[in-house]
Amino acid sequence: MGCPENSSWKGCVQDAVRRVFSGGPVYLFFLGLFAVLLVAGIAAGIHSVYIVGSRHAYGSTREIPLAMLIATYTFFVITSTGLCLVSSIGHIFGVERFMPIAKRAVLLSVITIMSGFLVIGLELENPLRLGIYLFLSPNFTSNIWWMGVLYSFEVVLLILEFIFILLDNHKASVAAGLLGILFGIAAISNLGGVFAMLNGREFWYGPYLPIFFIASALLMGCAAVIFFTVLAYRIQREPLESPMADALAAVGKLAGLMLAVIMFFTIWRMVALAVGGTHELLVRDALVSGPFAFNFWVMEAGLGMILPFALVLWSAGKRIGPLFLASALVIFSSFFMRLDMVVAGQIVPMYWELGVREYARLHEYSPTGHEILVMLAGVGLTGAAFLLGEKVFQGFREVEGAGSGSGGTPEDVAQEPRSASKGKVDV
Repeated sequence: MGCPENSSWKGCVQDAVRRVFSGGPVYLFFLGLFAVLLVAGIAAGIHSVYIVGSRHAYGSTREIPLAMLIATYTFFVITSTGLCLVSSIGHIFGVERFMPIAKRAVLLSVITIMSGFLVIGLELENPLRLGIYLFLSPNFTSNIWWMGVLYSFEVVLLILEFIFILLDNHKASVAAGLLGILFGIAAISNLGGVFAMLNGREFWYGPYLPIFFIASALLMGCAAVIFFTVLAYRIQREPLESPMADALAAVGKLAGLMLAVIMFFTIWRMVALAVGGTHELLVRDALVSGPFAFNFWVMEAGLGMILPFALVLWSAGKRIGPLFLASALVIFSSFFMRLDMVVAGQIVPMYWELGVREYARLHEYSPTGHEILVMLAGVGLTGAAFLLGEKVFQGFREVEGAGSGSGGTPEDVAQEPRSASKGKVDV
């Protein structure tokens, strides 16, 4: 934790607390803002589940039982698995350029998965029952049971991996990290399987979603690494050093590749929907020219794929500014991608083709204030934990080689000519 030399644990804790409150007014403002979002969201979730009832407080209905909070949960856990995968490239598989991002990526992986657990816990009417009966009454034929078990093991392994990295126990961290990858990939593909094995929902059904989730996890991992690393150097008010700049350049190139893969997936998904059954055609029309058209064309395709891909190409894998903007757009638009995927798969009534008058039009969904607040609780936990982590662990400077103390910003350093012999990147 960056304790002063020969300090006791009490001294380490006191020093960490001092660092937490040592930031400037901007840092303290955002820390307070995220804390308020976290508290307000938890209060809204408790009020929804235990006082008025989730069926009254949330916008989900019998026709659309899975809504914003499920989409938020998938957003966070997919991001967590992606961070785990990207971090493993360096400190597990030995690719040197990716090594500087390992510590921060693993910590962010823990933070985002805990944010996902928070949101899903506030979505369930009785989250304690899940924890009790997950192991006392297993159902091996249930995808949701497997999801709970796999993610439980993953979060434990991620925490152990981070602890072992802090203790410089390389062998133990590699072992925990490798197991974490295996459980993470199994969990994320199983999450896709929760949707993909519902043959009554043609938009979800099939092998597409488990594979797509893994690909989008890698993209989200790259985007999160770039976004939070640049912010971390802003928080610490330190220049972006050559090893970290090289690492972000490598992550940026991987992000460009994954953006191309996601665009490839999306195009063929829409082509396949065009020749599908009645339900698939109705969902495709809703996405292309119906109530989801703005989200699909602007938020998903435009801001989430085309513009970030153009920014990555413009950056040439080196300019940190365009990479940072591209990563921010990917993270922002990815939420709408998850929301559209979850809700659009339920808008077609199950009895549409039978001509039942009650189900003669598409279902509609609008999130309530309680749902928005619970979603923001996940954002608040992620933001607050990230800011606190950067202060407590001093930006992981002992691993990244930081600490020059010149006080420049990432953009300032990135704009300086960098010698290829020193492994630095031009912006």
